[in-house]
Amino acid sequence: MEIFYYLVFGSLAAVVAAIELTKNNKDRINTPSVFNSFKNNYLLVYSLMMAGDWLQGPYVYYLYSTYGFGKGDIGQLFIAGFGSSMLFGTIVGSLADKQGRKRACVTYCITYILSCITKHSPLYKVLMLGRILGGIATSLLFSAFESWLVAEHNKRGFEQQWLSVTFSKAIFLGNGLVAILAGLFGNLLVDTFGFGPVAPFDAAACLLAIGMAVILSSWTENYGDPSENKDLLSQFKGAAVAIASDEKIALLGAIQSLFEGSMYTFVFLWTPALSPNDEEIPHGFIFATFMLASMLGSSIASRLLSRSSPRVESYMQVVFSISAASLLLPIVTNFLVEPSKVKGDGISFSGCIQVLGFCAFEACVGIFWPSIMKMRSQYIPEEARSTIMNFFRIPLNIFVCIVLYNVNAFPITIMFGMCSIFLFVACILQRRLMVISEKPKTQSYGLKERDSESEPLSI
Repeated sequence: MEIFYYLVFGSLAAVVAAIELTKNNKDRINTPSVFNSFKNNYLLVYSLMMAGDWLQGPYVYYLYSTYGFGKGDIGQLFIAGFGSSMLFGTIVGSLADKQGRKRACVTYCITYILSCITKHSPLYKVLMLGRILGGIATSLLFSAFESWLVAEHNKRGFEQQWLSVTFSKAIFLGNGLVAILAGLFGNLLVDTFGFGPVAPFDAAACLLAIGMAVILSSWTENYGDPSENKDLLSQFKGAAVAIASDEKIALLGAIQSLFEGSMYTFVFLWTPALSPNDEEIPHGFIFATFMLASMLGSSIASRLLSRSSPRVESYMQVVFSISAASLLLPIVTNFLVEPSKVKGDGISFSGCIQVLGFCAFEACVGIFWPSIMKMRSQYIPEEARSTIMNFFRIPLNIFVCIVLYNVNAFPITIMFGMCSIFLFVACILQRRLMVISEKPKTQSYGLKERDSESEPLSI
């Protein structure tokens, strides 16, 4: 079955290359050199930040196990990380709006470097501290950098459409190419050079330090609401009011939580799904294949976002539908394909089908990230951007903690079925978001039509 892995990887690589090489003027947005310089600076920093994150991912569980901790203890460490992201991360991330987004990005680097340093200790309490620090850093990674980018982009007077260029490139590089290279580099450090499972964490700390130096030397500070009389509780109240009073923001938060909750659950489930009888599967190569599929998705998103039609609110319905169907495959194959009873063998036929479905899901993930970033830039108010984005992560972290705590309580097919239902609900909510987002534009268009001297409104 080894040829199967190479065929899937090669096919995805060929499609990604074809999409990138066949882009025409309609698929590209012409931008001036001053914007390109700004964009490339952000992409460099974002790629370094994501490299620091991706280097650690494959070795966290493995490192804990080499220190002699069992599945239960390791599960508690993971829950602590997500719980920290929900509690402390929400507070620290929200401070970015008041204290400054650049400062929050530097805080991310420092916090994650400290988290990496704790990995050198086999003491459980020290490792727990590292997970808490890592949870705080994760909240900052997925809020502060995007908030800084959107505010700085607008402050410099760049066109709104150009944001989609930066978003799609950031995902293509940071969540695709960098993830693949980080996985290969980590494998080189641990297996080829024999530096041990802590080596990727040291490499991650070095990359984070380089990224922090770039931020300190080239980024300017920006704020959401820097008013002196507004404390943290007032920020939270303002963000809650914004979510409760604007259905579009509430829908966006629900959609994000449903999709990302399913995505993080998938991260825990794909390995046991492909090797239910301890089949020998190349985890690193499959991970690289998934990241290549994500690159394919970001390439597709780049084309979609460069055009005025279809709108992001429209095509994301299709994306959620496909992702829901792809995570149903483990259930379908469980009923239709007789499971292999040979332990320790290569991947089964049903496993091959699931790999293809999981690649489709990862392609949807690649489309999701730049598209949700685009919608957040449109609907979330600037003065509370980081606070609201961290509010969105609260139900996500609660959901992941519940899944982690009960991961052995339900059959894997039930877990996949639950994720598929969540994605289908996200599709319905996306449909609602599209409907209500069109109403103001339709009304404005009608007003413009009645004014013969006005310019036509571009929709």
